[in-house]
Amino acid sequence: MDVVEIFRTGGPAMWPLLALSILALSVIIERLWFWVRILTQEREIVDRVLTTASANWGSATDLAKRATNQPIGRFLYAPLRLSRPDPEIFRLALEATAEDELASMRQGEKVLEAVIALAPLLGLLGTVLGLIQSLSSIRLADLGTSAAAGVPLGIGQSLISTAAGLIVAISSLVFYRLFQGFVVNQVKVFRRAGSDLELLYRQYWQNIPTERSAPLPGELPENVGDRPSTSPAPGSTNSGATTQIQSESVPPITGETYERITISSEDLASDRPDITSDNPTTIQDTTEIRSPINDEGRIPPDADNRRGNLDSSGF
Repeated sequence: MDVVEIFRTGGPAMWPLLALSILALSVIIERLWFWVRILTQEREIVDRVLTTASANWGSATDLAKRATNQPIGRFLYAPLRLSRPDPEIFRLALEATAEDELASMRQGEKVLEAVIALAPLLGLLGTVLGLIQSLSSIRLADLGTSAAAGVPLGIGQSLISTAAGLIVAISSLVFYRLFQGFVVNQVKVFRRAGSDLELLYRQYWQNIPTERSAPLPGELPENVGDRPSTSPAPGSTNSGATTQIQSESVPPITGETYERITISSEDLASDRPDITSDNPTTIQDTTEIRSPINDEGRIPPDADNRRGNLDSSGF
């Protein structure tokens, strides 16, 4: 009995089983070719990229870019293409790419799962239909006669569909479990390669010099309060008087620097600095004020004029 005759004897359920077997066979062939290419090249790619990264990150990036036709190459190239990322961003790039690549490796598993579930059920359905057809033509009066001689043969032929369904399901299950084992192994490879690459990058990141154009908040430049200020106070004019300005540093708050200025002047009779909220100053006035009464106890004739001058001067 050849294959064609067996197929015809199996009944109508053999046609959907044939479609499922072709679908499963195509997925199995495609996945086998996919895994053969990965398993024969990934170890070499990982070793070359990690070895080069320990010496030159630019060359390691180029190697990973040339291997982007492989999942492991795309996994290693994802963080390397970033420009000096933070170590945390570097790790997030590895994790996101690993999830995408592992999901693509599971391609075709849903098809095999459907075949594994449907094939036995279709085979059982063919057997039931064959039994119904074989036993429907038998009457109780025909039992033990030549009319019932063909019933066992019909039952045996109807079981062919069940056997075909089990063969398709078992074959698909074997390759399904094999591909799942490959995916689990790839998880280990990705985790190991990602950890080694992240470790190398963290060592490289610690050696990158930090470039600063301005002090950070809370940092005070050296000798900020030891330099004397030579600029006059706002609103004042210097007309020959000697002015001494001494700055006193105040502890900075959130990166800002405040100075308390003390001004000592010998003559501030007419020109006094403006005291505003933006220029808090402490003025020590050393101007001498004389009484209009002379040493003899008499009031001079121009005492009224002097009193007017004093009132207008503000003292």
